[in-house]
Amino acid sequence: MLCVASLAGGAGAADVVPLGELARPGRVLMLRHASAPGTGDPAHFRLDDCATQRNLDAAGRAQAAALGERLAQAGVKGAKVYSSQWCRCLDTARLLALGTVEALPALNSFYPKPQAREPRIAALRAFLAALPPDGPPVVLVTHQFTINEFTGAGTVSGGGSVFELNGTREPRLIGSIAAN
Repeated sequence: MLCVASLAGGAGAADVVPLGELARPGRVLMLRHASAPGTGDPAHFRLDDCATQRNLDAAGRAQAAALGERLAQAGVKGAKVYSSQWCRCLDTARLLALGTVEALPALNSFYPKPQAREPRIAALRAFLAALPPDGPPVVLVTHQFTINEFTGAGTVSGGGSVFELNGTREPRLIGSIAAN
């Protein structure tokens, strides 16, 4: 069973919350793309050409599909799914099979371009603030550096963090999910 570990109470003090927490209104799963061997992207990569990027491997495709099945079994239905424009993120989002996937540039990586960090994070915070706190679950497929900006911690491929929307640019961190 895939669970959510609460981060309340400090590092190491983790209450286990059922994955069904994500089915509640106003919940956001900020998910790192599934397994894609390597680090970063080749110097010549282009967003419009997956052949120039680091992509999911077979394990990553299976990982994303398995997580999607577990989320559906936990009652996550009618989720709004958004993704970075990188192919490994779009593929992860589609393989979750939770709904139509919409590209959201605010989820794009800012590695190795630190000048893109602040504008992307500001855009993502504005996006989160505009989501209704009583709306359907939201899944955001993104990159480790983006999640780290919201949690202060790294995330393994296929893992993520769960937030509760509150109408602000600072949604409340509930916990994290482990990769399967």
